[in-house]
Amino acid sequence: MDRGTDRAEQGAATEPAEPGRVPLAVVVVDRDGLVSHWSRGARRLFGTPKEEAIGRTALDLLPVSGALPGEQDTSYDAFDGLGPDLESSLDGGLSYPAAGRARLSAPGDGRVDVLWWAYPLVGPGPERLLVLAADADGLRAGDGTFERIAPGFALHTDFPGAEELARRLPEILPSMSVGESARIVGQILELGYPVLEFSQNDRVPVTPDWGVARRAERKARRERAARALAAGAPVPEELRDEGEDLEYAAVRERLEFLNEVSGRIGTSLDLSRTIIEVSRAVVPRFTDVAGTYLREQVVAGEEFADGVPDTTTMWHRVAVEHTDEPGRWDDVVPVGEAMPFPAHTPFFQCMTSGEPVLVPRISEEMGHAIAAQFEKRDIRPLITGRSMLVVPLKARNVVLGFMILLRHPERPVFNDMDRVTGAELAARAGLVLDNARMYTFQENVAETLQDSMLPHIPPRMAGCDIATRYLPGTLLGRVGGDWFDAVKLHGGRTAFVVGDVMGHGLNSAAMMGQLRTAVQTMAGLDLPPAQLLRNLDDLAQRLGDTYLATCLYAVYDPIASELHLANAGHIPPVLVRAGDGRSELLDLPTGAPIGVGGVPFEAVRVRVEPGDRLVMCTDGLVEVRGEDIGVGLATLCESAAHPAASMDDACDTIIRALNTRGGRKDDVALLMARLNGIEPDDVAVWRLALDPAEVGRARAAVREQLHEWGLAKLVAPAELMAGELVTNAVRHSRARPVELRLVRGDTLLCEVDDDDHELPTLLDAGPLDEAGRGLRVVSTLSREWGTSRTTAGKTVWFELTLPRR
Repeated sequence: MDRGTDRAEQGAATEPAEPGRVPLAVVVVDRDGLVSHWSRGARRLFGTPKEEAIGRTALDLLPVSGALPGEQDTSYDAFDGLGPDLESSLDGGLSYPAAGRARLSAPGDGRVDVLWWAYPLVGPGPERLLVLAADADGLRAGDGTFERIAPGFALHTDFPGAEELARRLPEILPSMSVGESARIVGQILELGYPVLEFSQNDRVPVTPDWGVARRAERKARRERAARALAAGAPVPEELRDEGEDLEYAAVRERLEFLNEVSGRIGTSLDLSRTIIEVSRAVVPRFTDVAGTYLREQVVAGEEFADGVPDTTTMWHRVAVEHTDEPGRWDDVVPVGEAMPFPAHTPFFQCMTSGEPVLVPRISEEMGHAIAAQFEKRDIRPLITGRSMLVVPLKARNVVLGFMILLRHPERPVFNDMDRVTGAELAARAGLVLDNARMYTFQENVAETLQDSMLPHIPPRMAGCDIATRYLPGTLLGRVGGDWFDAVKLHGGRTAFVVGDVMGHGLNSAAMMGQLRTAVQTMAGLDLPPAQLLRNLDDLAQRLGDTYLATCLYAVYDPIASELHLANAGHIPPVLVRAGDGRSELLDLPTGAPIGVGGVPFEAVRVRVEPGDRLVMCTDGLVEVRGEDIGVGLATLCESAAHPAASMDDACDTIIRALNTRGGRKDDVALLMARLNGIEPDDVAVWRLALDPAEVGRARAAVREQLHEWGLAKLVAPAELMAGELVTNAVRHSRARPVELRLVRGDTLLCEVDDDDHELPTLLDAGPLDEAGRGLRVVSTLSREWGTSRTTAGKTVWFELTLPRR
C-alpha cells in the first residue's frame, strides 16, 4: 500500500488536477490527539514533512489563528460560515461532523487559507478524527459559480486499519447516502488520489442551513428580522436588509425544493410507483404527513365523465406517508379505502374549486367534523391542532385527486408562501400522475384488445393435449400481430394455426383479428390447408396491400395418425418424436407470405405416432437482431426435445431457453400439441346401403357397440339420434353408400357421411309437419352437433358427454 500510495500521490503532485477536482490533505488524529497519518497532500498544504508530523499533537501542526475576517470577497461566499472552528474538532470538543473555512498559520510568515471537514471516527481502533482540507486559493482560478462543495475520500494511507476505515465510509461521511459514498469510492480508486468534488447542485455533507451566513452578529440580526416577518410586523429599518435577504433565501429555498421534487417524481409510467414518489418527495421536507386521494376511475385506469366532482364521487386513499411512529396511521386511515367527502369539508372545497385550501390550525370543531366521516375510528388525535394544506392534483383543468398535507403542532404553520409552493407542487405532480394514468388506461385497452383476440383454447381436444404462450414484444407495445388458434373439425380432427402480421400496434392487431376470424371460418368449412391459405391470401388482397402476414396451418387427424400442413412464409414447425426423443424441423414448402398475391401454396402429409409433440411459434421467439436465425431454430429444437413433466413445463422450458437472450423486440406466440392419437379399438365404422331398412341395422349396431364399450347409459339417446341421421342420409344420398362412424375419445362422437352436398338446416317444425323433427331431436339431446361439406358430399355429426366412471 505504501508504494502504491507514493506513486498515486507523486502523480497527483506532478500532474494537474482534472477540472472540478482539487487534491485533498488527509490527516488522521488518534485518541490521544496525536497525528497518526499525514498524507503528501497535507505536506504540500501545510509545509510539514510526514516524518516530522507523525506522533505530534494535532493542534501544534494545525495552529488555528482564528476565523477569516469579513472581507468582501465574493469568490468565498459559498464557503463562508460552514461550521464551528477547527480547533474545537482537533481538541475533541465536538462529537459530530463539522466543516468550515479557516486561515491557519504556516511556516514562516505565511497563512494558509483552507476549507476543511472534520469527521469523528467511532468503533474499534485508535483513530478518533479524520480531517480533510483543501487550499481555498486553489479554487480562485476555477469557476466562481460553484455554490457548494462536497469532499470525496479514498484511503491512500499507511496507517493500520485503513481498509476497515474505507468500508465504513458511510460513517465517515454520515450525511451522504451509501450509494453516494460508493460512487465516490469508485471515482477515487480510478483516479488514484483523494479529490474535492464540488458543483452547483450538491449540498455539502455538513450543512447547517441553506445559504445564510453564520457569523454570530449577523445571525442574531437575521433572527430578529425573521421573527418580525413571521409575526407579520414591519421589519425595523436597521434590519430591512436582513429581512430582504431572508425573503430571498426563503424563495430560493422553495425553488430548489420544487426543482428537487420535479427531479424525483415521474421516473416511471407506473401509476403506483408515481404515487409513492410524489408522497415521499414532500415528507418530511415540506410536511410531516401526506395523504393522497385519487378518483376511483383513475385508480382503475378508466375514463370518467367531465365536470366538477360532487358528494357522490368516490375517492381512493392510495398513499399515506408520515414521520410519526410506525403504524400510527395504518388502522385509522388504511391505504385502499374509498369514500366520498361531504360538501362542508375543506377537501370538497379543494376538489370542486381546483385551488389549494389552507387551514392554519385544525380546531376542535373542524377536527370533529372531519372525524365524523370515519365510522368507528377516532381520527381527532391525529389531526387536531395541526396545520393543514389541501392541494388539488389536476391536469388539463381536470381534478384527478388531492393531497392532504399536515404539519406537527410544534412546526411553523403553513402560510401563503406554502400555499403557492403547494399549488406548484401539486400542478407538477398532477401532470406526472395524469401521464401515468393515461399510460395505464392505454395499457388496459391494449391488454383487453389483445386478450379478446387471443383464443381461450382448452387444454384437451380430440386426441391431443395443447399448451400455448403469448409474450408481448415490449412493455410499451403490448398489442401486436402474432396469434395462435386451435379449431375443432369434424371427424375428431383439430386444426392448429400460428400467424404473424408484420408490424406492431393497433393496426397490426386489427389486421390479425380479421385474418384469425377468416381462418376460423374457413377451417370450419373444412377447406384443405393449401386452399385455406390461398383464400386467406385473396382476402388480404381485398383488405389492402398495407400489411403482410405469415401463417402456418396444420390439420391433425388422430385416427389416421397424420398431419396435413401448409406454410405461407412462416418458420417451420418442430416435431419431437416420442420414440427416441429426437426433434426435427419439418421440411415444408415455404410459400410466400399472405398478402403477396398470386403465389401458389403446397401442402404435405406427415405420419406421426402417439406421444409425438408438434411445436409451432412465431419468429419473435427464435430471431434476434444481429444473430443468424439458424441459431435460434437450433435452440428451439434442442429445448423442445427436453423432457418435461407437463405441457406447460415444456412450454416454459422453451421460453426460458430462447427468451433470455438479449435483443428480442418482437411478439412471441407459441403453440405446442401432444399428439396422443385415438386407438383403433375406440373407432367403429359401418357402411350402409341406400335402403330404409338399414336404419334399424344402424340402431342395433350403435346399441351393441356402446354396450361393448361400457357406455350403456348413452344407448338410448345415441341410438335415437343415429337413427334420425341415417334416415336423412338414406333419403337424400344419391349413389354412394352411407357411412356411420362412432369414436370414443373425450366424448362420444357419432358421424354420418353421404354424397349429398346440400347441408341440412335446423327448422322450427310444427306438430303436424312431417319434416324437420330429426335435427330438432339431435339439437336437443346432444352436447354439440354440426354439419360440414366434404369432397364427396357432407358429414352430419353429434357428440355426447361420457358418463363419469
